[in-house]
Amino acid sequence: MNFDFTEEQQLLRKTVRQFVDSEIMPFISKWDTDGSFDPAIWKRLAQLGLMGVCIPEKYGGAGMDYNSLAIVCEELERGDTAFRTAVSVHTGLNSMTLLQWGTEAQKQKYLMPQAKGEKIGAFGLTEPGAGSDVASMASFAKREGDVYILNGQKTWISLCDVADHFIVFAYTDKSKKHHGITAFIVERTMPGFSSKAIKGKYGIRAGNTGELFFEDVRIPVENRLGEEGEGFKIAMSALDNGRFTVAAGAVGLISACLEASVKYCKERMTFGKYIGEHQLVGQMIAKMEAGYQMSRLLVYRVGELKNQGVRNTRETSLAKWQACDFANKAADDAVQIHGAYGYSDEYPVARYLRNSKAPVIYEGTREIHTIMQADYVLGRRVDKPLNKMLPKWPFEE
Repeated sequence: MNFDFTEEQQLLRKTVRQFVDSEIMPFISKWDTDGSFDPAIWKRLAQLGLMGVCIPEKYGGAGMDYNSLAIVCEELERGDTAFRTAVSVHTGLNSMTLLQWGTEAQKQKYLMPQAKGEKIGAFGLTEPGAGSDVASMASFAKREGDVYILNGQKTWISLCDVADHFIVFAYTDKSKKHHGITAFIVERTMPGFSSKAIKGKYGIRAGNTGELFFEDVRIPVENRLGEEGEGFKIAMSALDNGRFTVAAGAVGLISACLEASVKYCKERMTFGKYIGEHQLVGQMIAKMEAGYQMSRLLVYRVGELKNQGVRNTRETSLAKWQACDFANKAADDAVQIHGAYGYSDEYPVARYLRNSKAPVIYEGTREIHTIMQADYVLGRRVDKPLNKMLPKWPFEE
């Protein structure tokens, strides 16, 4: 296995890092406090081709491989989790799902403008009473001729107030449980749709997160994604992409924790020497480095499986679980290294710790991933190839 990055990937990393250093780092503290970021960031991300980095060129994307998406997510989260989350949701959960499951007409109408950054996509699965237990969702879509009438509510939806298009899941036949869930493409402008931001979040404060409401929303049949009853399968395949981007972002957060901690270790002195010379501080730094290297290998292994068109649910689950746990621990240790200053906004590590908690919960809690991995090892779970997979890279035009 070759772990070297191509020249194109190296240039991509350099480009995103420069973007983060110049256009995110100087302002993120204020954005985090205010609870929002400058929407002009979307335009700049689009200009750099980052909104559709791994979407084929014929659909308006940059046509790069899936590990290039990981690079983008890693570098964006080094700046702040809110920006990686935006790309995770727009590209990983929405656009890549359209690429995998959408009809040609749906790709032309929705995927292409999203890949170009002209429109923003989001994903609506979680409900107030349905998180890890997807089958507990209450949203329901009833077919009446050429339309579905959708009623229900979604919560903890990233980009709730800014997205133009949403992939939304609802029952069309509750008697079939998982097999009665169907996916739809919902437009913000459809009558009966509304959204509301959630305030007072512990972390990822610069990001927009909230609720979606559907009151007799009329969805044309051509906006159904896949067939009736394929919604659960589509949702789980989407999570394979979303979890991949979350894991990649966690690698970036560990890197940010290392960067801040090493800098502080070379500035702060106690008991007549720099704190980095104390063995227990050095131990925390060493653990961060180990977590960074292990997480990075897990993430890029998944990316290569995606490049080959191989189902990667098991590998993605492991990468997401471990990388997010390592990031959470790295952020906790970074605060400890900074001492009392780490508990303030004077240094970025307090924000890193707040931001590191949500990824341990969303897109499969650590407990869900623990169960999944145990089931794989014990033979209780075996994944079969999906009838629709992401296209292999290099893409055939």
